[in-house]
Amino acid sequence: MDLSTHFSLSEFVTSQTAERLGIDNTPPQAVMRAILRTATGMEGVRTLIGAPIIISSGYRSPELNKAIGGATNSQHVKGEAVDFICPGYGSPLKICKAIVASGIKFDQLIHEGKWVHISFADANRREVLTANFDPAGATYLKGLA
Repeated sequence: MDLSTHFSLSEFVTSQTAERLGIDNTPPQAVMRAILRTATGMEGVRTLIGAPIIISSGYRSPELNKAIGGATNSQHVKGEAVDFICPGYGSPLKICKAIVASGIKFDQLIHEGKWVHISFADANRREVLTANFDPAGATYLKGLA
């Protein structure tokens, strides 16, 4: 099922972890509105950077989110978030800088080091963070570092 011009539902729900553990990652109908909004937001990102996007994580069922150690309040569970890369455009930091400089309305943008996390909500905050990873886990700094 196509969600938008460049994104399909399968891109948003495919998970190697879910497949390996036998977890059903089918989004409930109640989450589809948010997934469609997220796909629309990602179309704006795709237009901005002008190159194909590779989604590594989109929607996560609560069971999948728990299995990977995701935050209990993760926007992925709500269908509002996507983790992605775009090698045809450049590094995750370059992508984040382009999004911040654009007029794209997003809720949260996180430079996660090797990928970009972006979310789209009913009330977008345009919060920009940089993940800092250490042995104790991740902490988040305001802005792009």
